[in-house]
Formats: sequence, structure tokens, C-alpha cells
Amino acid sequence: MDNIRAKKGFIIDMDGVIYHGNYLLPGVLEFVNWLKQENKEFLFLTNSSERSPKELQQKLERLGIEVDEHHFHTSAIATASFLASQTPGGSVYVIGEAGLTNALYDAGFSMNDVNPDYVVVGDTRSYSFEKIEHAVRLVLKGAKLIGTNPDLTGPTERGIVPATKALIAPIELATGRQAYFIGKPNPLMMRHALKKLKTQSDETAIIGDRMDTDIIAGIESEIETVLVLSGVSSRDTVKRFPYRPDYILDGVGDIVPGYSNK
Repeated sequence: MDNIRAKKGFIIDMDGVIYHGNYLLPGVLEFVNWLKQENKEFLFLTNSSERSPKELQQKLERLGIEVDEHHFHTSAIATASFLASQTPGGSVYVIGEAGLTNALYDAGFSMNDVNPDYVVVGDTRSYSFEKIEHAVRLVLKGAKLIGTNPDLTGPTERGIVPATKALIAPIELATGRQAYFIGKPNPLMMRHALKKLKTQSDETAIIGDRMDTDIIAGIESEIETVLVLSGVSSRDTVKRFPYRPDYILDGVGDIVPGYSNK
């Protein structure tokens, strides 16, 4: 544990690590206070594309956690940045929430439901057969299919819900086209995070609740990995993968010296 506590920078997932929906997880307040007291560099890096950094900052504030907006980076921002580098000033058809749409607008994209360069799918609750049907037509006409993240599910206070990879699957199956996913474990997302932190990989740890995104992202980026069991993974989950995290903890509070949730 001392190796983790000595790290200069921390990349921290949010859903299942910091909160479930609108429920703050145990030990989070103590962990964030410890990060501040120890002058650690930290970045909340979420595969969710629903909210902007400002909205995430405000959500944590409502839950009793005060951090600046610059501590947040989302798959929506990473997706917009990648697409802008590929097709500057392009157009998109979006199935997603305001955090994704606004990130694409900010990157210079216009909304287009006739002949877009890309069909972009993110986490959303405004999902319908009509949108899937329209997306299928656009992809078959030549639009490239993009997913903000490869998560199949996500944790909420009500339990597990479908995430982007599950939502985009009908479009892939109907068109025979494979989506390109931007969020973790894509190395693009991890490079963005390290640049924002201004730390090297060996000075950094990634904390997440998913073996298939957070932990593999850390392993492939040579960043020390911490799996917390407060989200979608259990110790039995770990056994199903051919790789292991460096540490397995009940929650982020366990990183704080002297913390007890008893």
C-alpha cells in the first residue's frame, strides 16, 4: 500500500469508485481530502459521456466533495478531440446526452441527421428504436460509427444498467460495421490523462472498478493498477481475466492511512 500512497498522480474512475448514481460511496470524502492534503495530482477520468466537467464538478459538490472543474476529463471530450483531429469541422449524428453534444459543438462539429461524417453513440437514457433505425441508415450510407466508450454496463444506485457498448450493438449487428471506441482502455484516453496530470506513467496509479477498461488500461499504459470492489467487480470477477490488478481494495478509503469503515 505504501507504493500506492507514494504515487505523485492518480487517475480515478467515477461510477462505481466515487459514487453509484447520486449515492456517495464510503471513504470517498476521506480519500479526496487526503489527495488535497498530500498535494497529489489527480484526475477524475470517466468513460461516461453524459455530463460535462462542470456538471460533474457540480454533482460532486452536491454530494459534499469540493474540487475544481479542471480535475475532470470525460470520454465525450476525448471523442470530440479525436474526431476533430480526423475531420476538422465535420458533422455528426449523435445518440447521447448534452455532455457529448456540447463537447462535439465545442470541437467545431455540427449536428447533421442527413449525411454526417460520423454516427456517435454515448451513454444515454433517451434511447429509442427510431434513433437506432436512423443511425443504421446513416452508417449504411457511409457514416463512420463511433462509440464514446466500450462499457457494456454501468453501476447506479438502482443496480446495473446498459452502457454504450450495449446500446451501440444493435447498430453494429444491423450494419455489419464495427464501432471504434475512444474511452478506456483506448491508449488515447490514457495519454490525455497523463498530459493533464503532467506526470509520468511510473509516477501514476489508476483506480477503477472494471477489469476490462480501468485495469487493462493501466496495464497497457504501464501504470500501477488499483481495483476497487465498490462497483461492478468482485474477487470472483478477477479470476475470469488473464491479467490481474496490482492491488484489490474494498474502496478508495482503504488508501487513506488509518481509515476504517467499520
